[in-house]
Amino acid sequence: MESVWYCLVAIMIAAYVVLDGFDLGAGAVHFLVARTDAERQLVVRSIGPVWDGNEVWLLAAGGALYFAFPALYASGFSGFYLPLMIVLWLLILRGIAIEFREKVDSPIWTSFWDGLFAASSLLLTVFYGAALGNVVRGVPLNEKGYFFEALWTNFRLGPTPGILDWYTVLVGLAALATLSLHGLLWLTVKTDGPVHDRSARSAQTAWWLVLIFTLLLTAVTFRVQPQILKSLSERPAGYVFPLLALTGLAAMGWFMRRKDDLRSFLASCLYIVGMLTSVVFGLYPLVLPASTSSAYSLTIYNAKAGDYGLRIGLVWWIIGMALVSVYFVYVYRNFAGKVKLENGA
Repeated sequence: MESVWYCLVAIMIAAYVVLDGFDLGAGAVHFLVARTDAERQLVVRSIGPVWDGNEVWLLAAGGALYFAFPALYASGFSGFYLPLMIVLWLLILRGIAIEFREKVDSPIWTSFWDGLFAASSLLLTVFYGAALGNVVRGVPLNEKGYFFEALWTNFRLGPTPGILDWYTVLVGLAALATLSLHGLLWLTVKTDGPVHDRSARSAQTAWWLVLIFTLLLTAVTFRVQPQILKSLSERPAGYVFPLLALTGLAAMGWFMRRKDDLRSFLASCLYIVGMLTSVVFGLYPLVLPASTSSAYSLTIYNAKAGDYGLRIGLVWWIIGMALVSVYFVYVYRNFAGKVKLENGA
C-alpha cells in the first residue's frame, strides 16, 4: 500500500503544478505581456474563475502526505518551517492581490496590487523549485529523522547545506522559466489581441530557456543525486517518464511554430508531468534523502502510516477524487474560451 500512496501523492502534486502552475506563470509574466491597465485586468480575468480551485490540489496533496507518510510530514514541516511560512504568506498575499485589485477604481490602488500579484507569483515559482531541489539533493536528517536548515550558508553542497545553495537556486530558476512558459501558453489560449501576441512571442524565447535548463539540470542532478540514475539503470521501464518530458518539450516547439495555442499548452502540461514523474520514479523508494548518511533517509517504508489506515484511506481517496474531478471538469468547461472585459476591451 505504501507504493500505491507514494504514486497517489505524486499524482496530486503533479496535478497541482500543472493546474496552479499556469496561473502562477501568468502572474510572473504579468508586466511582461500586459502594458495597460485593461491588459493587466485581462490577465487576471484569464485565471480568475480557476486559480483558487487549482490550489485545492495543494491542500489535498498536503493532507494525503500527512495521512499516508506522517513521519515525512512531521520532518519536512519542522525542518522547512521558515520557507513554508514564507510560501504561506506569498499565497495569502497573492490571493488578496487578485481579489482586491478591482475593489477601488484608482490607478495607484490597482498598480500596487498588480505589483504584489506579480512579485508573489514569481517568488512562489522560485520557492517551489528550491523546495524540489532540496528534496532531490537531500537534507541533513539526524538519526531521529529530523533536521534543521538555515535559509542559506555558503551556497555549497555538503552534509549540512542551507535551504538555498547553488543547486536549489538553479532548480528554482528552472521552475521560474518552466512555469513562466506554462503561463504564457495559457495566456495564448485565453486571450486575444496584444496580450496574446506578446505572450506568443515571449513563449518562443522562454522555450529555449526551458530547453537549456532541462539539459543542464539533467546532467547536474545525476551528479547531485546518483539515486535517480541508479533507479533508471535498474528499472529501464522508467525511461518512459523522461521520454514524456522530451516529447512534451519537442511538441511545444512544434505547435508554437504552427501557432496551435491549445496543443502548445497541452504539450507544456505533458512536459511538466514528465519532469516531475522522472524525479519521483528516480527517488523511489526514498521520500526524503539524507545528506548526512543514507541510513537516516526517509523511505516509503519507515515514513508510512499503518497498513489498515492506508487501505481504508484509499477508499475515501477514490470517492473524494471522483467528486473533485467532476467539479474541475465542470469549471473548466463552463469557463472555456477567450476572456473578455465587460466593456469589450
